[in-house]
This record gives sequence, C-alpha cells and structure tokens, in this order.
Amino acid sequence: MSKFADTLSSGKFVVTSELNPPKGTDLTALFDKATALKDYVDAFNLTDCHNARMRISPIAVAHLLLDQGVESIVQMTTRDRNRIGLQADMLAASALGVSNLVFMGGDPPKVGDHPDAKPVFDVFSSALLSIASGLQAGRDMSGNELKGTPEFCLGAVVNPGSSKMDDEIENMKRKIDGGARFFQTQAIYEANAFQKFIEILPDGYFALLAGVIPIKSVKMARYMNEKVPGIDIPESIIQEIADAEDVSAKSVEIAARTIKEIKAMCQGVHIMAIGWESKIPQILEAADIR
Repeated sequence: MSKFADTLSSGKFVVTSELNPPKGTDLTALFDKATALKDYVDAFNLTDCHNARMRISPIAVAHLLLDQGVESIVQMTTRDRNRIGLQADMLAASALGVSNLVFMGGDPPKVGDHPDAKPVFDVFSSALLSIASGLQAGRDMSGNELKGTPEFCLGAVVNPGSSKMDDEIENMKRKIDGGARFFQTQAIYEANAFQKFIEILPDGYFALLAGVIPIKSVKMARYMNEKVPGIDIPESIIQEIADAEDVSAKSVEIAARTIKEIKAMCQGVHIMAIGWESKIPQILEAADIR
C-alpha cells in the first residue's frame, strides 16, 4: 500500500492539500509547489478538471510526482466518464503506481470552459467506491474476472455544513459500505458546529480530514457564504479580516486557530490554499502541527 495509507492506519495526524494540474503539459510550477511542501504534506489531492475546466489528467501528474518522492491522491469525478472509462482509469492508475483515489461527482460542464460538453454522471460516487472495491476483489462491475488486481486506498468527500444533513449522513454510510477509508470535508470555520457533526457520524472505520480554506479577503468570504454549499464563515471572522492591517497574516492566524480548535476531533486536515500554498508551512507551524 501507499505511504499515505500506512499513515492513515498508524493513527498519526494527517495533512493533505490540493494542487490543480495545468491546462497544458508544462508541470514546472506544480512540481515546484509540491517539492517545497512535501515535508509538510502527506499527500496532495490532484484535481480532476477542477470547475469543469479542461486540464491534463491527474493520473499522469500523480505518476510523474512519484519520481520526485511526492505522493498524490487522484480525484476522480463521475462527470466526464461512464463506468467503462472510470474502471479503465482506475486500472491505469494502479498500473502506474498510483493507489490513492478520492471520488466525487464534479461540477457540471456548463460552469466550465467547455459549456457545451455533455455531462455523463453514469454512477454516483458512492457506487464508484463499490466498483473500486470490486476491482480490488478481482472483478469488474459486470462480474468479469481481471488479470491482475489493483490495490487502492479509497476516499470520499463529505459536507458537515449540508442543509440536508440526514441525506448527507445516509450518503456517507453508503460510501463507508463502498470501501471509503478516509473522508475529506468541506471547509470548517466554527469548532462547535463541527463538533455537532462529529456527534452524528455513522459507525465504521475511517479517517476524517477536516477541510481548511484560508480566507484571502472579505469579498472571498462573502462569496463563499453566498455561493458555496455548506460554507458558513461567521460574521466575527469576516470582521477580523476586515479590520486586519495585514490580511495575509490574519488569514494564517485564523486558519491555524481553527486547526487547533478541531484537531482533537479528527485525524487530520485537508488544506485547500487556492493559490496560497506557500502559506501552508506557516499555518501548520502556528497550529503546532509537525
């Protein structure tokens, strides 16, 4: 299994982050970020055409990062491929030494740079977990035997701020049954609300990695509260950003404070820095991580 899977099994506090593969074949900037952060981050999510914008396949990028000693978690969305293509890509990832996968639906094509593309959504992400588990057991979704079986560390996403929490928990149960070993959450900004979510988690063995997004500006905070499902940034935090002489330093302080408040409730954090990857070491050090 991967080093990331071993770290999950050890019970150690885990740090993951996120990198967006480029639109093109020049991976220099991505490699530079990954190399600079590899001593702080256990594995990097590589997004799958984030925001429905066409980019290089994360499977190829993950394979190339292994040559640099950097471990990845490949995101796979059900937006662009049917069950045949998804299974083929999972087998391809395994053959290239990439075993960490996290599944999600993905943004609809109409919001991206190819708005006329036809969405697929052939299976739900919970079903995709079951399909991946079946591949590990040696058979495809139709029951056909494989010649050589993959080995995966499977993950999924969950939204602690969902407006339909009963549905969210039921879906989480399906994902656990499907084989999810870890869950990465939507961004957390309030420890008490996160604690209430922890109290209703379904039974099962899995690692919960709490999402953290540093706030770059008041405008960003307002936008996320209005447009991003499950995000609820308290007005008091927005005011801290508004009053700050150094917004960058205040953002690092808030992110680190949030991690300190929630780290006893989860097995790790998933930091989505969105262009502020260089601040991840500061955030972790201020949060007394590593």
